[in-house]
Amino acid sequence: MLNHNIHITYDIFALKKPFVSAIIKRCIEAVLDAEKVSVPCEINVLVTNDKGIRAINKASRNIDKATDVLSFPMFQLTPGVPPTDSDEFIDIETGLCPLGDMCISLERAMTQAKDFGHSSRREVGYLTIHSMLHLLGYDHLDEDIQKLQMRQREETIASTIPGVEKR
Repeated sequence: MLNHNIHITYDIFALKKPFVSAIIKRCIEAVLDAEKVSVPCEINVLVTNDKGIRAINKASRNIDKATDVLSFPMFQLTPGVPPTDSDEFIDIETGLCPLGDMCISLERAMTQAKDFGHSSRREVGYLTIHSMLHLLGYDHLDEDIQKLQMRQREETIASTIPGVEKR
């Protein structure tokens, strides 16, 4: 198993929940494994609330509203084609592939879990998987093939993780 460097930070707005870090790490590792990533990666995760993610959304995308998750990939990857150990992807100082950053609104995740009738673990896990797939080149800009491809990967990966799988 590769030794990935997963940094999880809680900002001053987010109430730290004991399960959140564990489920985020488990989901990140499951995505990297499912997508056959063979290089050690670095991923930064910020857990915040609606106020925090709204500020980031406004600053980064000029959209003045809260959302559930934001993804900031370091590379423009092709879905299903993981980064390699080439100089193009590896930080020579760390020896890691800096895949990118994600920001999750824990407040929004808790609300959506209630709205969708499933657990907070499932929602946080699903949002993490969704964001990781963005970092690995998946997108859903069109409402057809890309969205279907991404949704299928999300559910396939989620089904392998206890507490995140559909019930």
